This record gives sequence, C-alpha cells and structure tokens, in this order.
Amino acid sequence: MKDFNINELVRDNVALLKPYSSARDEFKTQGEDMIFLDANENPNNTGLNRYPDPQQNKLKERLSDVKEIPAKNILLGNGSDEVLDLIFRAFCEPGIDDVITLPPTYGMYKVLADINNVGNKEVFLNHNFEPDVTAIMNQVDTRTKIIFLCSPNNPSGNSFGTERMKQLLDDFKGLVVIDEAYIDFSKNESWTKKLNEYPNLIVTQTFSKAFGMAGIRLGILYASEEIIQILNKIKPPYNVNQLTQDQALKGLVNISKIKSKVSDLLNEREPLIKVLLEVGFIKRVYKSDANFILMEVDDANSRYDELLEKGIVVRNRSNQPLCKNCLRITIGTKEENQKLIQAIKELDND
Repeated sequence: MKDFNINELVRDNVALLKPYSSARDEFKTQGEDMIFLDANENPNNTGLNRYPDPQQNKLKERLSDVKEIPAKNILLGNGSDEVLDLIFRAFCEPGIDDVITLPPTYGMYKVLADINNVGNKEVFLNHNFEPDVTAIMNQVDTRTKIIFLCSPNNPSGNSFGTERMKQLLDDFKGLVVIDEAYIDFSKNESWTKKLNEYPNLIVTQTFSKAFGMAGIRLGILYASEEIIQILNKIKPPYNVNQLTQDQALKGLVNISKIKSKVSDLLNEREPLIKVLLEVGFIKRVYKSDANFILMEVDDANSRYDELLEKGIVVRNRSNQPLCKNCLRITIGTKEENQKLIQAIKELDND
C-alpha cells in the first residue's frame, strides 16, 4: 500500500487524546533499594502488592526474541478480544464508520462491531472458504476502515490464498487485520514477516492455542510502530496483570517444548481425518491448517446430541453461513481422540 497515512484513519478524538499516565509509566524501577510511595499501593509485600509493568517490557523483550519482531511493534492485551476491541475504538467512529467481515468466521468481530456501534458489512467466503476479493472491494466505501481476515480460518480451518491477501493489502486504503490465532498449526509463513511491506497490516495472535495458556488470557498484536503508539494511547494502563505476565514468561522459556506439543497435535490430526473419511454419516471433511477439523454430517443436531450422550463435547456450527450440518472437532490428546473415534464408529454401526 503506497501513500498510506495512518493519521487519516485514526479517530479525531483519539488523535488529540492525552493518555492517562500511571505511576509506573512515570517512573521505572532502578533497583531493589527504591522505596515506592508514589502509587498508593499497599506497602506490605505479598508478592503481588505492586502494580504490574503497564508496558509488559520483559515479556515483550522475550516475545521479540522468539518471534524475531521488535518490541516496539508489539502490543499485548487481555486476550485477543481486547486488542481487537482497541482497533475498533481507535479507528472507527461510532454510528458512522464500518468494517468488513467474512463469514463464516470468528464471531467476536461482529460482536465488537455491535458493541462499538460500528457498521458490519458481511461478505461471505466463497464455496472453498476463500475471500472473494472483488465482492469485498465492491463493499468498500469512504467509511470502511477495517477488513478482518481470519487465517487459518475459524471454523473452516483453511488458510487463505496468499495472492488474495496481497491484493486486499495493496488495494484497500484502510487497515487489514489478519487474525492468526491458529498460525502455529499451519505450514504457511506468518504475515508478521510482511509488516515492513504493508503499513496498513495488523496481525493478531494468542497464547491460547499453540502455547496452551488459554486460562491466562493473553492476546498479541503486531503492527507498525505508529499503529502501536495509537493503540497504547487508549489501552487501560494495567491491562495485563502480573500473574499473566509471569506465567507467559515461564511458558516462553522452553520454545522447543511448545513446538513439540504442536507437533504431537499435528500428528494426531491427519490419522483422525483419515478415520473420519471412512465414516458413513460423515459427508465431507475439510482440509485443516488448525488444531481442529470441520466436517459435514448427515444431521448435525442429532450427531451433536449423540456424541454428548457419550461424554464428548464438540461444536455444532450449523448456524454459520456455508456450514449447514457441520460439526467442528478440536484435536485432543491421543487418548481423547481414540475415545472420539470409538464413539463415532459406534454411532456409524447403529
């Protein structure tokens, strides 16, 4: 995207906003002997009596090493939902601006648009669950600020074609947000490698999937330094608590262990797909670049209930566009997958 100017997209009130300055923003720790009487904290040491670093600097430095992305290009939030919400709040004028989403996709984009009173233009993916670039660009007008792309996509599991993504990044004059919650399960390269090429690109990731830390609620946003500075103006001062920061740092100590766990899940995915393809009531199993599988069955409502009776909870996605009679199954442990296979075979023989 040539001649891109982020200042033309940011909301006027955000551009003029003077952000809140917390005690920990104004003074950085210089040593263990410092006496902190500036933040009205309880002075009795409980291990958690002090406010956390509002910029999560140690965590960003470690993440920078792991992802090979400068810390200045990283924003952390209370789950991906918070960083996505910050994008809406920084760039979309309520009641005036709109965004484009591509169902079937992650449902929070629509929810966040509704919460922020921002228009949501839905352009369905094509029959291969790929973006229809022409249809998308036909919906763009002067008030369209953001296009949301989920790749690998939830619930279909596929990664979008690179050329389609490039075309949108080149042609759209607003922000393109690529949600990569499942990128670690894909062979495709992360779009974070293209941040320097596309100033209108924002990439979000999460600690919830491959890192196995859904419980700590930590989302990651990668973007240009200019975009990060704008989002930092409006984020809550202590949006990532100390327990989350500490646990994330512990999780990032051994990256090889995380990669090994991802490899284990991928090794479970393909054999499971092979078994599912042999089941009579399963009509189609979609290709997956994620830690889940979308499959079309004869009657999703009935099959969902039958699996539930056998103690197995899957996700019925039949209410989503292009997903009639589709169930989404997360890849479990080897033992869990074997129980799933046994249950499905029993249902197939009934």
